[in-house]
Parts: sequence; structure tokens; C-alpha cells
Amino acid sequence: MFRAMILRATIASVVLTALPVAATAAPARIVILTNSEAADAWRLCEIGQQRAEALRYNYLGDKAAKSLFKEDEPPAFFFAITPLTVATATPASLSWRKPIIHYSVMPQDDAKKTEEALHERTREAAGNILNNPALRGKTVVMVWDRRHIADPDFEAKYERESAVTLRQLFHLDIVPGVPREWPKDNHDYFWIVDFPDGSNVPLKFEMMKQDFGKSFPNVPANEWDEQGGLDAGSGCAATP
Repeated sequence: MFRAMILRATIASVVLTALPVAATAAPARIVILTNSEAADAWRLCEIGQQRAEALRYNYLGDKAAKSLFKEDEPPAFFFAITPLTVATATPASLSWRKPIIHYSVMPQDDAKKTEEALHERTREAAGNILNNPALRGKTVVMVWDRRHIADPDFEAKYERESAVTLRQLFHLDIVPGVPREWPKDNHDYFWIVDFPDGSNVPLKFEMMKQDFGKSFPNVPANEWDEQGGLDAGSGCAATP
């Protein structure tokens, strides 16, 4: 049992080594976004690749024009879960020469098995991020599967210790103004979650729209509940 507790408290990387501590070691800030537009379950489409680069140069990368990070507080780590989220995070993480901590879930022919793996890995990631002393007071970026950020069906089916969405696992379900669902065709927003020192209950939540101006004119900038506006000729598949 003790060994299992240690394993659950350890981030899946040689870079981070966690020790068993009370659940009061949350990062100061978690920046959450979903993957860019995709061609399929494995690859970003051309527009998605442009968005990943736009995120680097505008918000998430070193010397970004509208950086989400304080000058003396760069992101400690980037976290991802699927091939699409890894591809989205890569340009920004490379600019910082930071690793991506990959709670790896690869697409499978059996959709049910893929979904179950996403459930399990999301629980593991959230638990480790909230409880790892190496992350206390840091800023981390999570590029995640949209349904495992927020989905009302998952939240109705999986509750309390069985929760599978970051909205529940990070206790955002008790914070006013946090959407219950990440819309199907939306790739355009950040969720920014701030935690007080010594607590894993959020202090502040902000939803920010990505705005790339004229530098990436082909990247959609739809509102939260609007369709992405890409046609079949774009090479971008519908979001699952």
C-alpha cells in the first residue's frame, strides 16, 4: 500500500521526483488549454500547426508577445496526454527548453479502451500536479483532451474519487463562472487557475480568448460557443 501511495504521488518523469506530503502542494497557477485543430487522432492539420506556433509566439513561448508568465516566473513544466496535445505544446516547450511531461494515451481502435485510458491518466496527472512539492508555487501548462477538461456527461457519471475531468479534479466545480463543458469545436481559449499558497482549492479562475491579430490570419478566433468555421477543404477533421 505504501509503495502504491508513493507511485501515485510521483510525476511520470525522471525530471520530477515527488515525496509523500499532504495535499497542499498545488502550483500557484495552472494554464489549461485543449489541442489545436487536428487532421486525425494523431496529427494536427495545417491550421492546427499554425495555432501551435501562434501559441508559442503570442502566449506560451519564451519572449512571447503577450506572455501568460511573469518575467521571473517561467513555466516549470508542460503537461500533455495525447499525440495532439503533445504536438500543440511542442513549439512553446522547445522555446523554453522545457520538457513535456506526457501522461501518454495513444489512440486505439477500441474507442472505449481509449476513453478509459484517458480517464485513468487524467486522474493520475491531476493528483500528482496538486500534490507534488516540486511544483508548489510554480506555473504549469496543461494541454489536454477537451472532454477531460470539462464535460457534463462525464461529471454526471463519474463523481468524487472517480472524477475524470480537470474541472472536478481541480475543484473548479465549486468556483463560480466555470463552464460545465468545453465546446466541441473550440480551440481558442485558455483557462487560467490560480491557487493560494498551501491549498489545492482554487482562489481565482479566468477564461481568456486567444487573439493572434494579423500575425496568423488563417487561425480561427471563434467565440466560446461558436463553431470553428473551417470547411471540409481545410483538412481539419471534426473534433471528437
